[in-house]
Amino acid sequence: MDRLIYTAVSGMNASMNRERVIASNMANAQTIGFKAEILQATPTTLVPSAPGSPQLEVRSLSSSEVSAASMKAGGLNRTNYPLDIAMQGDAMLAVQAMDGQESYTRRGDLSITVTGVLQNGDGLPVIGQSGPITVPPGAKVTIGPDGGVLASDPDTPDAAPQVLDKLKLVSTAGTQIAKDVAGQFRVPNGGVLPVDENAQVIPGALEQSNVNPSEVLTEMIAAQRLFDMRTKLVKTAGDLDEAGARLMRLDG
Repeated sequence: MDRLIYTAVSGMNASMNRERVIASNMANAQTIGFKAEILQATPTTLVPSAPGSPQLEVRSLSSSEVSAASMKAGGLNRTNYPLDIAMQGDAMLAVQAMDGQESYTRRGDLSITVTGVLQNGDGLPVIGQSGPITVPPGAKVTIGPDGGVLASDPDTPDAAPQVLDKLKLVSTAGTQIAKDVAGQFRVPNGGVLPVDENAQVIPGALEQSNVNPSEVLTEMIAAQRLFDMRTKLVKTAGDLDEAGARLMRLDG
């Protein structure tokens, strides 16, 4: 069978991976703080040649994988809700992932559970200076620009709010991070990011997804067309193989 079919099928697999990434980005175009995934394809393989001779490009297998996420800032939406925050610069919010490990996110739509745990829109506890943050029952909670978690008693509105804790805001500068399957970011091999003491947040605002819906829709159309082209290559390879087999069956 002609090797073209292997190249075409590997290309179809790469196209399917691309469509999955585009579909994920499209589905999260309205998700608070979402960062678009980036797919990287393996470069073309070249056949080694003699010194001084040009290298020849040959048919090679295609592969692709999610290599990173676009860290471009999303649009800012003013909500005026006291528990909504938008991180400034490259700061990220530390949360406790489902497995108990520390992970990081730009999603700042915070809320308080019935047990008093401060969590974000993914339902993950928000980490403070000494672990997940909890607030006393009935307290009116606000977030300061420095990430301070302030609580006041509704029965004494004139009293100054008390600082319960401070959000753990971290810096990603100079540290490699990777996006996990749940959409949070982590340091490979279980590391943690350093606290950014100068990090600031914008209270009463949310950072939107950095996915551009019209761009991903165009990418999806292009990816589907490429998949169709590679499907036709598989059929062409099959036709060539059948034609070669017929020639071999001819009598001398």
